[in-house]
Amino acid sequence: MQARKLGTSGLDVSAIGLGCMGISQSYGTPLEPSDGIKLIRGAFERGITFFDTAQVYGPYKNEEVVGEALQPIRDKVVIATKFGFDIPGGGGMDSRPDHIRATVEDSLKRLRTGYIDLLYQHRVDPNVPMEDVAGTVRDLIAEGKVRAFGLSEAGVANIRRAHAVQPVAALQSEYSLWWREPEERIFPVLEELGIGFVPFSPLGKGFLTGTIDAGTSFTQNDFRNSVPRFSEENRAANQGIVDTLARISQDKGVTPAQLALAWVLTQSPTFVPIPGTTKLHRLDENIAAADITLSEADLAAINAAVAGIAIQGERYSPQQQARIDR
Repeated sequence: MQARKLGTSGLDVSAIGLGCMGISQSYGTPLEPSDGIKLIRGAFERGITFFDTAQVYGPYKNEEVVGEALQPIRDKVVIATKFGFDIPGGGGMDSRPDHIRATVEDSLKRLRTGYIDLLYQHRVDPNVPMEDVAGTVRDLIAEGKVRAFGLSEAGVANIRRAHAVQPVAALQSEYSLWWREPEERIFPVLEELGIGFVPFSPLGKGFLTGTIDAGTSFTQNDFRNSVPRFSEENRAANQGIVDTLARISQDKGVTPAQLALAWVLTQSPTFVPIPGTTKLHRLDENIAAADITLSEADLAAINAAVAGIAIQGERYSPQQQARIDR
């Protein structure tokens, strides 16, 4: 697989990474740890070198699976994880310096490594100055426990504040053909500062694959049950974008998922999407998107086709939406 650089951080990663969250939570029944390890190692064998996890996924279980899976090939991969939640205390945000340090030590143990390649603040903590957060990660980098600093779902002001203290290697935020808000304000700042971009949910939490419609039933422990955009009514209203992708992808001889991923990859050579999956055949499908070439005419046709489609529903529940930095 082609390699890409995450901004000016010096981190070289595969053009497509693997978002590991779904192995342990959120999308129905989690995989058994042995199956999760098999999937992650299968991803590496297929050329993926960039693996994304977080303390809160599981919680903790995802880091454990990622750590065990990648321990034998640790020097050949880039591992990203995230801090910022008080998990034992109920899940509120906590990016106090002492808490960052303590939880990073725990992450290192679970990941079976002496260093974290890319350490994100999972969500901006309004109660802790960004300068304190960035300064703490700067010190962890100096100590050799972290290689690069990242932010997740951060707004322009906090990106700039963090970057002034410790250069930010990458911003991770949602981005896809049905969520393009970062284009207007975030992308110009990332380009100005030389920050890479890691789009999560590049397949719209599965909706853009064409395998979900208004009649789809999610299991009780699937978080999409609480996402307004995935209500039955909104899925029906949003079917137009799926139908459009299906039509264009058929003309290109690819799947809707591959077209959606190729579109994200084509937006910038500094974008590294991290679609998640629990199935090897879907992993193969996603990886093949890196080899799809979209011309300027293709991109113009896709953009024109989706321009008139108004996506219905918020992408988070009200509680989750309140944690997004603006």
